[in-house]
Amino acid sequence: MVASAPCRAQVIVADTNSVVSRKDTTVNRSIVYTQDTAAVILHKIPTQPNPKKAGMYSALLPGAGQFYNKQYWKIPVIYAGIATAAYFIEFNAGKYNDYHTAYVNRVSGQYTDKYINLYTTDNLKTLQDDYQRYLDLTVMLAGVGYILQVLDAVVYSYLKNFDVSRDISMHMGPVHTPEGGAVGFVMNFK
Repeated sequence: MVASAPCRAQVIVADTNSVVSRKDTTVNRSIVYTQDTAAVILHKIPTQPNPKKAGMYSALLPGAGQFYNKQYWKIPVIYAGIATAAYFIEFNAGKYNDYHTAYVNRVSGQYTDKYINLYTTDNLKTLQDDYQRYLDLTVMLAGVGYILQVLDAVVYSYLKNFDVSRDISMHMGPVHTPEGGAVGFVMNFK
């Protein structure tokens, strides 16, 4: 007996004389009883990940939802984005603090900063404001990236088993039931 994760049940009815009897959670199987023989049919039905779990995992630890969804290749991409955001936040915060300190010293009458021969007081104010804007933009983009990786985990877990094959079709036709003699119409979507 091969053990696997619990899967969804799939009901198979071979013909009108068949009965599907039981479902086993360790191995997905259906026992089909016909008039003269019994056959065990094993099925491997892919599990559907839980979108709430994937979103919660990604919200608590970036990349954990992708790990839960078995999208291992996305984890280095997420952490490269985090490292890039951290670098630019640190860089822009450092530049902002340098220009802000020099500007405050100049306004208070101290002309001892390292930019004394490079920038005027107005230039320091402009540079300070520019790096404040860059810092705000970087933090905002890092937040958007965080939200996107959570949404990616949730959406992928919803659409993991979505059928994207070229054989998506609809067939219509008449049907006749042998028990009651009724005639009807059937639509099959594949």
